Parts: sequence; structure tokens; C-alpha cells
Amino acid sequence: MPVTDVQHDIDSRTLTIVADFAAPVERIWQIYADPRQLEKIWGPPEYPATVVDHDLRPGGRVTYFMTGPEGDKHAGYWQITAVDKPNGFTFDDGFADLDFNPNPELPVSKNVFTFTAHNGGTRSTFVSTYATAEALQQVLEMGVVEGASSAINQIDGLLAG
Repeated sequence: MPVTDVQHDIDSRTLTIVADFAAPVERIWQIYADPRQLEKIWGPPEYPATVVDHDLRPGGRVTYFMTGPEGDKHAGYWQITAVDKPNGFTFDDGFADLDFNPNPELPVSKNVFTFTAHNGGTRSTFVSTYATAEALQQVLEMGVVEGASSAINQIDGLLAG
């Protein structure tokens, strides 16, 4: 499994996931830069993603929805704040309605995704920071660790295919 470490810190309001892949940094970057590849790894296997808009540049927006096993749809968005191709990017990640309007009742996280060369492959570090400890606790209770870990673990299959 690619995910090697998961830590959450209520005091700093952060969730950090580290994963290692047997692929160069540029290849991991391409997964996030290509909406069709991103669909294969964003969201856990039982909630596959459909990317609607994909503008991976500062000020750009990525919108998507995940479809559950019963056909239920859950939308979200990324508001891209910085890009350092191929080493990573930062974005605000939020929940949305099916028209991609932000859902103010659910937390928004500030995210830093970094990709660095490590042991002949890539170490990916995913850090999400929430405005409050309560917001972090809310997403933890919603299963963010399990969902994000199972989503990230799909990257090996995409790399092999």
C-alpha cells in the first residue's frame, strides 16, 4: 500500500498523509494534472469521481462529484492557490451542492500536496489544515482518513495499468 503514514493533530488542526510510489515525480504530477487520470484516484473506490472542470493553475478551479453505490452524488471543488509543477500545488478543498456552489455547513480545508524524489520513486505528502479543531474533528468523524487513504492507494493500480 502506498500510504505509509497518517497523522492528525487537533491542536494544529492538520491531517497529514504520506504515501510512497515507485514512479518519478513527473508521473505522479501527471495524475493530478490530467482530469481523466484524477478521476481514477480521487475518491475511494466505492465512490468514483467525475471531474467536471479542471483548471490546475493559480486562481483556477477543479469541480467534481463522487457517485456512491446507490447512485447518490456528492460534489466538491478545489480553488487552486499555487502551483509548482511538477513538485506540487496548494488549494482550498470544499464540499458543494450539485451546481458546485460551496456548502457553508461543511468545512473547507487548505491543502498542500507535495511530490519529492525519494528512494528512486516519489514521496507524496498531503497536508490539510482546517480553520478550527471542530472542523477537523467533523471530517475525521465523516471518515476522511479511510476515504483519502483508500483513494490514494488506487494510484499504484493506475501506475501499473
